[in-house]
Amino acid sequence: MNIGNSTQQRIAAQVNAFKVAAIQMASGPNVAGNISEARRLIANAVEKGARLVVLPEFFAIMGMTELDKLKVAEPAGSGPIQQFLSDTAKQHKIWLVGGSIPLVASTPDKVMNSCLVFDEHGVQVARYDKIHLFNLELGNENYNEAKTIEAGNQVVVVDSPFGRIGLAICYDLRFPELFRAMKNIDIIVLPSAFTETTGKMHWEVLVRARAVENLAYVIAPAQGGYHVNGRETHGNSMIVDPWGRVLDRLPRGSGVVMGEINPSYQASLRSSLPALAHRTLHSC
Repeated sequence: MNIGNSTQQRIAAQVNAFKVAAIQMASGPNVAGNISEARRLIANAVEKGARLVVLPEFFAIMGMTELDKLKVAEPAGSGPIQQFLSDTAKQHKIWLVGGSIPLVASTPDKVMNSCLVFDEHGVQVARYDKIHLFNLELGNENYNEAKTIEAGNQVVVVDSPFGRIGLAICYDLRFPELFRAMKNIDIIVLPSAFTETTGKMHWEVLVRARAVENLAYVIAPAQGGYHVNGRETHGNSMIVDPWGRVLDRLPRGSGVVMGEINPSYQASLRSSLPALAHRTLHSC
């Protein structure tokens, strides 16, 4: 059910502060091994009180080549990766954002890079397919996601017990118009696998900017470290509050980043600085 914006905001303002977690990994080509590591880290986050847990981009597979993810792509609604996400959310009675996983695309030689959200009953309540595909040609680093990934075309926001959650993935971070199009979001989740080259200069400033300009909490879990395939990802998974404060971060390696979301604090900020209400260029 889609609750009206004003009603949803009142509900969010009445929710007590709650803990959230961003999971950082350095995934490899073995799906079963990555799932085992994700299971351990999620359990750790739950032990620390997290009610909303977010995994990084492609948490289940960082292959030796870009083609490896095609071999493990799952049809929507079935497969071991999706079953793991559903079972884990239900087991721990949490909302679980499954980072992103490869789902079967309409093009045979491509996948969808999809972020799936499961509620505390293990029911999938949302799916977002990554819209912006990363392309970098810089020295020895060359990436072109469009070769193996089919772009999505729908902005996705999900109503939850924690407020309105906007879904985005990695390279989407560079396009502020995406987040403006979400409208009235309380939380942004941003599963990522930023390269070290771009991440060391741009990751934190962009994550904090998205939080400040939307007066929203940002939960930004990332891949972080050296991968078997030789790739280096930036890490620095973080949770940022609507004022741009970094509540917690993890520079490198596998682990859990924790933060507390306080809807009353967020509401007071939006009342004190009503920048969202002052927008005039709504078509931009």
